[in-house]
Amino acid sequence: MKIGFIGLGNMATAMIGGIVKKGIVKPEEILGSSRTKESLQKAVDAFGIRGMETNEKVAEEADVLVLSVKPQMYEAVIGEIRDAVKNDTIIISIAPGKTISWLSGLFGFSDEEGKIVRCMPNTPALVGEGCTGVCFGQGINEREKETVMDILNSFGKAIEVAEHLMDAVGGVSGSSPAYVFLFIEAMADAAVADGMPRKQAYEFAAQAVYGSAKMVLETGMHPAELKDMVCSPGGTTIEAIRVLEEKGFRSAVIEAQKACVTKSRGM
Repeated sequence: MKIGFIGLGNMATAMIGGIVKKGIVKPEEILGSSRTKESLQKAVDAFGIRGMETNEKVAEEADVLVLSVKPQMYEAVIGEIRDAVKNDTIIISIAPGKTISWLSGLFGFSDEEGKIVRCMPNTPALVGEGCTGVCFGQGINEREKETVMDILNSFGKAIEVAEHLMDAVGGVSGSSPAYVFLFIEAMADAAVADGMPRKQAYEFAAQAVYGSAKMVLETGMHPAELKDMVCSPGGTTIEAIRVLEEKGFRSAVIEAQKACVTKSRGM
């Protein structure tokens, strides 16, 4: 099996890193093309993949083709490669807002014919802890689903969802690392204001977020239960929670995600 990447930015290289590390395919079975020679050479040097001169050459050889370019470039790139793609090639899109039906139309497939997969990975894939929402077109069979899930699980955790939820995936997973980084930065700033060295402040804040997330995933407990475990009556933590609620913390997060989803639906 040959896996092709058109576009070799951060997300593509994170995916390639996971695929190589998990041994999904050999490095030489991964093909890549990029707008710049620098990005192409960097990926070749880092992972040992085969660099290709054009997008069409990647499309001609790939059994699984990942479109990892900016959403605004999809029409031009698909117009460039559509005649080179084999009929049985699995096409994976990582663009927000671009539906399976829209993608199928650009390739000239009916909804039933095209082997289109739509997914939304996130940047923690760079450290093997990505969370990827994925939905499948009607042309994808069960064996092909397993192949795609193996690829997507190689750099974190992949979860199948209905397509109408993909914009919500973008808000809660795709974009949310930025919210978390902002939260970590704010906590670290507060610790620095209280006299802690900045490097140490980031380490405390980041580890606290990492450990808290792990508790949610591994205990199966409701986040509210876990929160209550930390909040002693009349204690310091419940006082901090009171201030967060007073400042609209929960509402700000909800409204931010809703804005993200609205933007995605308009792309």
